[in-house]
Amino acid sequence: MASTPPAGAVAPVDGGPRTDLLGLPLAALEAALQPLAVERFRARQIYQAIHQRGARTFAEMTELGKALRGELERRHVIALPRIDTLERSLDGTRKYLFTLADGATVETVDIPDRGRHTLCLSSQAGCALACAFCVTGYWGAGRNLSPGEIVGQVHAVRFDDPPVGASLNLVFMGMGEPFLNLDAVRGALDILLEFVSHRRVTVSTAGVIPGIEAMAAWPRRPNLAVSLHAPDDERRSAIMPINRTYPLADLLAALRGYPLERGRRVTYEYILIRGFNDALRDADALVRLLRGMPAKVNLIPTNPDAVLGERMTPPEPAVVEAFHRRLLDHGMTSTVRRRRGDDVSAACGQLRAHGRAPRGFRRSNLSL
Repeated sequence: MASTPPAGAVAPVDGGPRTDLLGLPLAALEAALQPLAVERFRARQIYQAIHQRGARTFAEMTELGKALRGELERRHVIALPRIDTLERSLDGTRKYLFTLADGATVETVDIPDRGRHTLCLSSQAGCALACAFCVTGYWGAGRNLSPGEIVGQVHAVRFDDPPVGASLNLVFMGMGEPFLNLDAVRGALDILLEFVSHRRVTVSTAGVIPGIEAMAAWPRRPNLAVSLHAPDDERRSAIMPINRTYPLADLLAALRGYPLERGRRVTYEYILIRGFNDALRDADALVRLLRGMPAKVNLIPTNPDAVLGERMTPPEPAVVEAFHRRLLDHGMTSTVRRRRGDDVSAACGQLRAHGRAPRGFRRSNLSL
């Protein structure tokens, strides 16, 4: 029986898969090209053609000789994901469904805002964490993405028609938990941070403490966002099973030790669910929880979706505003996330993995 090809492997040639160059930093790309005796300046040309010009094929690299282009084509590939569908929201948001080399699918969202684009990236083809407010978790776990598959999402959107240009923010808030695929996320960032400032990149976690501790040691750290969503363990565990592994006391202890440059904060994301965690006493409890920490609270009225059922309903706008105002009155930095792309299921918590049968959520103690 044939073995299963690794993630990102494509188009077997001469008995083996071609090497994908998309996820290789320059030094690794130079090493991959050594069998072709490619000079270092030529390797840099290839690297720049891929990441600065968005070259999709070696044939486009006309600065290279024809013979070298032919050898590159025979041995290597630039494995950009295939755009399966592209949905456009009335507010300008674009949601891409990408099919990867092995048939796995992920969704990526492009959110335009006054000339700048925020790309919401996926790090896994699914998610095992089963948060009750997130559609991705409804279908369950999927495999980790490779560095090239993460970089490929950016390039496929960045160089699409029309291209979005270099004015980018990148947020790892799509499908999957980035800190359960940290090596690939860091490998992708080694490339992406060459053209996007680390201050314009945000990695969001449901609270995987080993990942937080690992990123704390990086010499250049992107922004950190933590999905909090409840001010106590009982309710957080009801909607986020990961809290049973990494409860609030341990999570906050790790975050108190997280290094932050002057003027930077950790963002705490807080989904507002009607009648569950949206009372003024919950706002007061949230303030007590985060007191003394450099924090920004991003309030997100939950986005309804048919697979989540009626229990996931956003509060009335007046309730959201009262919660927000309570945080501000306590001196906290707080914002309310604008809903973008919800008419094409591209808003927070609505990304899904097509082509798999629904699993449904594990039973919890959530009652609304």
